[in-house]
Amino acid sequence: MGFKKKIVSREIAVAGKWLFYFVLIGVIAGCGSIVFHYLCGLGMHYFLDMIAGYRPASPAGEHLLLPSTQTPFNRWILLFLPAVGGLISGWLVYTFAPEAEGHGTDAAIDAYHNKGGLIRGRIPFIKTIASTITLTTGGSGGREGPIAQIGAGFGSFLATRFKLSKRERRIMMAAGIGAGVGSIFRAPLAGALFAAEVLYRDPDFESEVIIPAGISSVVAYCTFCLVFGWGSLFDSPGFKFQNPLELGPYLALSVVLVLTAILYIKVFYGVIRLFKKLTMPNHLKPALGGLVTGMIGFYFPYTLAFGYGITQQAIFNQVAIPTLIALAIGKIFTTSFSIGSGGSGGVFGPSIVIGGAMGGAVGKVFNMMIPSIVTNPGSFVIVGMAGFFAAASNTPISTIIFISEMTNSYHLLLPSLMVCSICYLLCQKWTIFENQVKSRVDSPAHAGEFMMDILQTIKLQELGHLIKKVPCVNEDMIFSEFKKFFSSTKQHYFPVVNKNGSFTGIFSSTDIREVIFTLHLEDLVVMKDIMTSDIITTTLSEDLNTALLKLTQKNIDALPVVKEGEPGKLLGLIYRRDIIAYYNEHVGQIKRDHI
Repeated sequence: MGFKKKIVSREIAVAGKWLFYFVLIGVIAGCGSIVFHYLCGLGMHYFLDMIAGYRPASPAGEHLLLPSTQTPFNRWILLFLPAVGGLISGWLVYTFAPEAEGHGTDAAIDAYHNKGGLIRGRIPFIKTIASTITLTTGGSGGREGPIAQIGAGFGSFLATRFKLSKRERRIMMAAGIGAGVGSIFRAPLAGALFAAEVLYRDPDFESEVIIPAGISSVVAYCTFCLVFGWGSLFDSPGFKFQNPLELGPYLALSVVLVLTAILYIKVFYGVIRLFKKLTMPNHLKPALGGLVTGMIGFYFPYTLAFGYGITQQAIFNQVAIPTLIALAIGKIFTTSFSIGSGGSGGVFGPSIVIGGAMGGAVGKVFNMMIPSIVTNPGSFVIVGMAGFFAAASNTPISTIIFISEMTNSYHLLLPSLMVCSICYLLCQKWTIFENQVKSRVDSPAHAGEFMMDILQTIKLQELGHLIKKVPCVNEDMIFSEFKKFFSSTKQHYFPVVNKNGSFTGIFSSTDIREVIFTLHLEDLVVMKDIMTSDIITTTLSEDLNTALLKLTQKNIDALPVVKEGEPGKLLGLIYRRDIIAYYNEHVGQIKRDHI
């Protein structure tokens, strides 16, 4: 009983330690979200409002930090303001932390798969300031990229300080992603699922991340809401799906969203490639991207900054079709030039604006054509938000929960599920997150684990055709006779049997080196004197992982396979190279089956 109590006490202590870590990540990420939100609010006030006189509407769940100024709207200032923001942001990023450029979620994904979850300690601070400047001077982007990298950076920093393993650091880094995203968008459940799903292109989850990210996300969400109040980011009239005939228009919406998502991804990475080819200092590239963004914003100001306010208006059917289409197309280009040029911001925020705008346009068209079926165009805005990001990011499950939590609209889960599933299936070849890997099989973070898992599922019985039946040597055979046999064979390992034919030992060509060059011993030594009787064997019921461990322990290349329950009955030898070749072929087949 005392021993069991010690085990239980130890398990409770370990669980308590990890709970402390995840709560701490949640508190820090929540505080990071608060600071970032404050900085964005202040930047919007002093840059867009006070300097340019531009006051974009806010979603229902957000309120101005400071009263609006009386500055008249000036398009010419709005033309150049994003370029100034890009210049400052570019200098800051490329001087102190070049890896903080672009949309931070992709950088966090890369750190998870390829860098052992390691993110430099300065990244969260540089990313916070650079993203604030980019987004509040008119650059188009979202908050999730910066806050994902900020939360991931804090998680990685804590893991490094506590001297944790790479695996544990990856988990804490992912918990930071979930905490940051879940808090800034007031969607804690979606934040946890997003952190586990966004790592892969296939509908696969990083299972060991969900619980830690869930704990951190809830704590971060509560921390954030204690300052800015509770409730969802967007308000909605309480839409309900009640007519199955409405699935037809939703199917059409899916096709529109997929085409728009492909355009978004193509333009985004086309701009990135364009700016990489430009022969000019990296510090200046975000300024040039900001200037192009300002040119678009000169004619369509609502395509700048976040765009959540006009999406809120679209949910309540207050935006015309031409404006919605202009918002969607314009937002694709302003986001691409703001972030693709090296500016700092996220791609989820613009995605929900683009998807919502296209959804609203499609909904209004069907509302005019078949008003008895499509009664609320605003519901298409919400479903469009979900479907578009599912298509662009290959994250259908977390996106459905995201939009439901962000809009407080859970009665549209059924059409959202259909649209997100179709969008995901049609858009699998494209993704806005280039550092996503196809599945856990392809992740360097799981290379060793996956190999062991696969090896443990394969029994030696499946490799029966690879077990070599080799000639055995009698233990009473004198060495001079064996020498004649040895000269005519390419065999390297030689099993030894007794006069009854039972397997009693084994030796290799290396073991005979000493005797073969000593002529006077040839007729005195028998093979029993050379063989190793302390043999290690395997059976057909053992798995490949166990067989490889035995080969490694003895540092040998072949392992005797004996009959189950009869260690003296030799079936043959299994070679290390054959096991590895079979494993590689097996994994290759798995990958081909997933294509």
